[in-house]
Amino acid sequence: MFVILFYDVNEKRCNKALKTCRKYLQWVQNSVFEGEITEAGYEKMIFELQSIIKKEDNDSVVAYKFRHMKYYDRKVYGIDKKGETQFL
Repeated sequence: MFVILFYDVNEKRCNKALKTCRKYLQWVQNSVFEGEITEAGYEKMIFELQSIIKKEDNDSVVAYKFRHMKYYDRKVYGIDKKGETQFL
């Protein structure tokens, strides 16, 4: 499946969320990720993210799941940060 995921977490947990998402998806920009992932990989990623976020601090994770890429058309206006190599 193809997933687009973004998160809004307290800055104390931002680095953990970033590292977790990068294990499974490609970084697009700031707290936005996308990529192909298996159902098992998706479930594992969400489980890890749920252990990081704190609802009482208004943290959130939003994921859009697509079964296939048939209608996918990605357009970037400006700099495509996904194409850059990033090292932590």
